[in-house]
Amino acid sequence: MTSHGFLHIAVYLATLLALVKPFGWYMARVYQDRPIAPMRWLIPVERLIYRLSGVKPEQDMRWTEYAAALLVFNLFGLLAVYALQRLQATLPFNPQRLAAVSPDSAFNTAVSFATNTNWQGYGGETTMSYLTQMLGLTVQNFVSAATGMAVLAALIRGFIRRNQETIGNFWVDMTRGTLYILLPLSLLLSLALVGQGVVQTFSPYQSVALTEPVSYEQPTLGEDGQPLKDAEGKPVLEKIAVHEQTLAQGPAASQVAIKQLGTNGGGFFNVNSAHPFENPTPLSNFLEMLAILLIPAALCYTFGVMVGDTRQGWAILAAMTIVFIALVFVTVSAEQRGNPVLAALGTDQAPSPTQAGGNMEGKETRFGTVDSALWAVATTAASNGSVNAMHDAFTPLGGMMPMWLMQLGEVIYGGVGSGLYGMIVFAIVAVFVAGLMIGRTPEYLGKKIEAFEMKMAAVAILIPPLMVLGGTAAAVMLDAGKSSIFNPGAHGFSEVLYAFSSAGNNNGSAFGGLSANTPFYNLLLGIAMLFARYWLIVPVLAIAGSLATKKIVPASPGTLPTHTPLFVALLIGTVLMVGALTFVPALALGPIVEQLQMTQ
Repeated sequence: MTSHGFLHIAVYLATLLALVKPFGWYMARVYQDRPIAPMRWLIPVERLIYRLSGVKPEQDMRWTEYAAALLVFNLFGLLAVYALQRLQATLPFNPQRLAAVSPDSAFNTAVSFATNTNWQGYGGETTMSYLTQMLGLTVQNFVSAATGMAVLAALIRGFIRRNQETIGNFWVDMTRGTLYILLPLSLLLSLALVGQGVVQTFSPYQSVALTEPVSYEQPTLGEDGQPLKDAEGKPVLEKIAVHEQTLAQGPAASQVAIKQLGTNGGGFFNVNSAHPFENPTPLSNFLEMLAILLIPAALCYTFGVMVGDTRQGWAILAAMTIVFIALVFVTVSAEQRGNPVLAALGTDQAPSPTQAGGNMEGKETRFGTVDSALWAVATTAASNGSVNAMHDAFTPLGGMMPMWLMQLGEVIYGGVGSGLYGMIVFAIVAVFVAGLMIGRTPEYLGKKIEAFEMKMAAVAILIPPLMVLGGTAAAVMLDAGKSSIFNPGAHGFSEVLYAFSSAGNNNGSAFGGLSANTPFYNLLLGIAMLFARYWLIVPVLAIAGSLATKKIVPASPGTLPTHTPLFVALLIGTVLMVGALTFVPALALGPIVEQLQMTQ
């Protein structure tokens, strides 16, 4: 690792951690119904929303009612996005007159954005109208993120309430998360991005003259649409000269801001944050990368404030950050070293250990290897999925780190809300294991962890691996899955494993070599996204409801402190052991084999 790389990573982490406490405190005030003075002008707006929607904010819900409201709301959002895609050809704000999206792709995209996954099997500028992007996708970016934060708020109430049957009001939690947190931040970030050159317009696509015309040859087609052939059976080629290029544009800045802040990640354009109209400068790159981890990291402090012990939040944040830093350094080092085989091309020497300039394949020169690798780790740590480089072109080791981060359950920061409640589930497992070691009933934050909580925690931890490994197995066994794999061998397997790791953990990024926009993958990945989102949310709400009914047990000499370095180490060990035991055999068939082949 170079000194330049160290400096980039240090500045990024220092800025991120400096914002954790003030912003985490602000979010705690929001969910405690005590917004700070500059934001109190939004209180009448909040009350108006409740009146118009018929919500009684003072009426708390049992966990079953909370879950039902959440599921129904998300179902209606899914159906709305599906309908917009299917009808967009007849709806306004479609200057390019794009056709309706196919049923299987529309289903996959609707599920993807409703579940905060934002997996994209399509090219945005060639598939989605401005109306679909704004009214469908951008709206879901807000409400799916607010849903995750609402579940976290409900789980926190489970710890702080005693002998109660309710855990809050879903409609209130979702409204406050959107109104006081996501909307103001998105407005500020989108203005900053527009200042950097991110487009925000309703104008049609523009055709511009090329400074240097491009010429190429292509087969001449006959009346039947098939290539014509000469007497020798070779295709008849015609020369094509291109003098202009069509530049896609649209209301991108507003979607880019919330896609990063809400850990959604879906790109307005096909190449996502590598596109110069989404991410034009190193400063916009830094701001967007900071936005990816800002809310997930700050929510750790929010958790500490709301449970009355900020040390608990700092302990969880420390566990997340330690794993994050370790994987950042592995990924950046792997990309800076590059491919030793390429370093030896054109020489008579054996492959050298370092490729000059590092591995720049699939990366933007305005970002380089460090910012590309750092973004890759941040986006997969945060369940975000946006990309500023082609992960498929990373070295095997460099590509394995983002893949493994997803397979850990998206708890190293994770999605907004979902990452922290996932890590709390691992914390429950960690204190349970510690309790078994000393032969006493485990406790976490004063609540006894008993059989019901452990059953729900087991469901939440095991569902994503089932979706990932089961989906990968089906794809590599069935002809419908194998027909989309264009890279044979270990790398083709890695592409399939990455796709289901992304869908099965609600991330959304991809190794780009897999042709996944097919009925088979659209359906199977959609099912994986649904299960991975809601079969985690429901058990987490069940845990919250169960904990809320219990009394708080005073700490005793036998209670395991959950704010110490020892517990941080135990929590990290629990997360890594589950990830290692579950996925190392599959990784051994893909990126580990590739790494050995590259360096042999």
